[in-house]
Amino acid sequence: MPRILIIEDEHSIRAVLKDILLDQKELKLEVDEAKDGVEGLHLLETNTYDLAFCDIKMPKMDGMEVLQKAKEKNIPTPFIIISAHGTTEMAVDATRMGAYDFLQKPPDLNRLLITVRNALDKNSLVKETKSLRKKVSRKYEMIGTSAALAHIREMIDKVAPTEARVLITGPNGSGKELVARSLHEKSSHSDGPFVEVNCAAIPGELIESELFGHEKGSFTSAVKQRLGKFEQAEGGTLFLDEIGDMSLAAQAKVLRALQENKITRVGGEKDIPVSVRVIAATNKNLKTEIAEGRFREDLYHRLGVILIPVPALADRKEDIPLLVEKFLQDISQEYGSRKKTVEAKALKLMEAHPWSGNIRELRNVVERLVIMSGDSISPEDVRKYL
Repeated sequence: MPRILIIEDEHSIRAVLKDILLDQKELKLEVDEAKDGVEGLHLLETNTYDLAFCDIKMPKMDGMEVLQKAKEKNIPTPFIIISAHGTTEMAVDATRMGAYDFLQKPPDLNRLLITVRNALDKNSLVKETKSLRKKVSRKYEMIGTSAALAHIREMIDKVAPTEARVLITGPNGSGKELVARSLHEKSSHSDGPFVEVNCAAIPGELIESELFGHEKGSFTSAVKQRLGKFEQAEGGTLFLDEIGDMSLAAQAKVLRALQENKITRVGGEKDIPVSVRVIAATNKNLKTEIAEGRFREDLYHRLGVILIPVPALADRKEDIPLLVEKFLQDISQEYGSRKKTVEAKALKLMEAHPWSGNIRELRNVVERLVIMSGDSISPEDVRKYL
């Protein structure tokens, strides 16, 4: 049931607004009242509201001050500012401060109801987005209690709030993407997109178009303008996975983008400013690649302000029981089946395995065992299907 707060010093106006809102039976609204700004702010701090109406001229604390203090306290309630003495300048100021809309008193009934519905719809979408983001965050959660993983978490907590570029190293399947996503979720860019590019999966002749976009007619198949990954990641994080496989020509353009915060589309002439945090990852020894002329040293130093090495699963075997438990839970949800158990001896066999494919291999093996075994995964199952 959506909950609305009316902050208004005139009792008659509060009563009219409340009656109008409660008459919208299909919305099933719950409406609270506050007779001044101080009471309104207190209610906003102690309750959760989906929408607040707030007058500007009130005793003790005016509406603009209520709006400002609500934003300072990170109260997410959307505001509709109402005033009998409103001006265009006042409406602009309220919008700049984060108000959803500005209405003149007495408000037009149709516009009032449309604004309420739109504000509630938007707030519902915001809540749904936050819920989905939490689910996604749990999906990419780093599982384990090993000292190696604790060190990585500590580094992420220190680095994520900064703008420092990060280079993540480690073998295939060790969880480099999880580290990148965790850095994004804990950064000031978390509300922006997380855009991933697998540099190893894109042919050399297409990587520049993929990263920087292209203009219409810039090459035979360019039938329309296309935004590249740098522009798609605007305001968020661009994750360049397997950057060690990128061509030298593309490396030069990435270096320019990092130095100048500008890119140029393929076939274009205009510089396009970009505001993106770049995180890179590789399974290669880039210093060896530099020595052999396959990777630019200046790009390495641009990317590697902070280096986060991700250990192989063989170096954090104490995390295997927790990882197996997590995969069993995930797979049972995916298949809509009852979660299977693992016998202690079977788990010991899994801990003793070298896991050259790391976490990715472990996940595949657990899924195979879930499909092929009975209600419980036995040591015989592990020996047979590992």
